[in-house]
Amino acid sequence: MQHDKIVIKGARENNLKNIDLTIPRDKLVIMTGLSGSGKTSLAFDTIYAEGQRRYVESLSAYARMFLGGVEKPDVDLIEGLSPSISIDQKTTSNNPRSTVGTVTEIYDYLRLLYARVGVPYCPVHNEPIVSQTITQMVDRIMEQPEKTRLEILAPVAHREKGTFKDVFEKLLKDGYLRARVDGQMILLEDVKPLEKNKKHSIDVVVDRIVKNDGIRSRLHDSLETAVKLANGIVVVLAGENELLFSQNYSCPKCGFSVPRLEPRLFSFNSPLGACDECKGLGITQRVDVDYLIPDRTKSIRKGGIVYYKNIVDTENIEWQTFNTLCRHYHIDLDKPIQDFTPEELEIVLYGSKEPIAYSIASRSGNRFSR
Repeated sequence: MQHDKIVIKGARENNLKNIDLTIPRDKLVIMTGLSGSGKTSLAFDTIYAEGQRRYVESLSAYARMFLGGVEKPDVDLIEGLSPSISIDQKTTSNNPRSTVGTVTEIYDYLRLLYARVGVPYCPVHNEPIVSQTITQMVDRIMEQPEKTRLEILAPVAHREKGTFKDVFEKLLKDGYLRARVDGQMILLEDVKPLEKNKKHSIDVVVDRIVKNDGIRSRLHDSLETAVKLANGIVVVLAGENELLFSQNYSCPKCGFSVPRLEPRLFSFNSPLGACDECKGLGITQRVDVDYLIPDRTKSIRKGGIVYYKNIVDTENIEWQTFNTLCRHYHIDLDKPIQDFTPEELEIVLYGSKEPIAYSIASRSGNRFSR
């Protein structure tokens, strides 16, 4: 069987006249022709029907009871065919949330798959985002070779600015002797004041152990102490290797976190999974300034801004609000927009960055203060 093409011989379904055809696989193929030329008979009633029939026949007898039988199309031979999916050609939807994935219901299965077996990664450090218990950390460390020197570190600061004088004093008071400061292992009593405006990383040494079968209990206690000091993050130096552990569902390096995986996180129809920018629609709407101000030689009062063109100098509340803004910033409504300074144009387009108290009157004479 050839796997790079679909071979059809003797197709006679509906008005097809015993045609032979070869269609390339893994390509976008479009069938065109006059009404009644056999497009639907070939695509849906022959190719799709045979692919669906073969798929159903591969299932157990119990499953076929619920799916029902599919008749074999009137065709001599079809080779190279895979299980097929079709979308009802008579179904039309203007809903932007309707996609091929939702219509075929594949999307629901993908959401379940990602939520149950997916492993999220930090987009910055490419580290897996996982949560580990103390016991899991101990088991991982105990996989190290015998007599490996282990150092349990608690990252109390990661690329943060400050002198950290109070931090070092408290660590000394609590009985800690060593820390790794900006990659250098030093005694806490010898630490000099750090540069205030420079970012620093500080990992306090909680314990130093040599790996052997009798350290499990001590290792467990040291890890518990470390996660309390560093809000769930632990660094273990094992010989030449550095192991990162986290009790949080977050990146152990930068703290980037995501909620625990669930199907709703992979749904663009859920606030939890929808893009913050497009809200799950896949498109965003933006104002095209050239459409809003098509002729910059005009002033605002002469209709330079299309949106206000028909309400200039009226009692319309939107115009009164806009006029108040212009008066507050002394923007001349009779000046051509092309002569506006960048600051004036910014205010006209996007408004004030500070609150402005003002009062306007409606057509009925009522006044509103805002």
